Amino acid sequence: QVQLVESGGGLVQAGDSLRLSCVASGIDVRDYSVGWFRQTPGKERAFVARISRNAVQETYAESVKGRFTISRDNAKNTVILQMGTLKPDDTAVYYCAAAFSDTRNYAFWGQGTQVTVSS
Repeated sequence: QVQLVESGGGLVQAGDSLRLSCVASGIDVRDYSVGWFRQTPGKERAFVARISRNAVQETYAESVKGRFTISRDNAKNTVILQMGTLKPDDTAVYYCAAAFSDTRNYAFWGQGTQVTVSS
């Protein structure tokens, strides 16, 4: 059974940092590109960042460029989203998702972790 489990969310103040982890089981994350998405109530899920299977390519939403960094720890079957200079607009539930090879067909999703940024 494939599982993606996010952790690291919490309540922080504007300007703070958080480190989200996405730990995969049932798949080898090296075979997958992995994306982070976020969603707030009443809005559609939005793309945040993506890392390619071989970690050569990183892609970011304009709203987080320069503040967020996505990376892999293949030894731990984990993908990290390092978030810096957080803003209240970053408040959302954050989800990780895995797509086989370098497609963008995200077949597996985690349950999400809440990030709340106070002003």
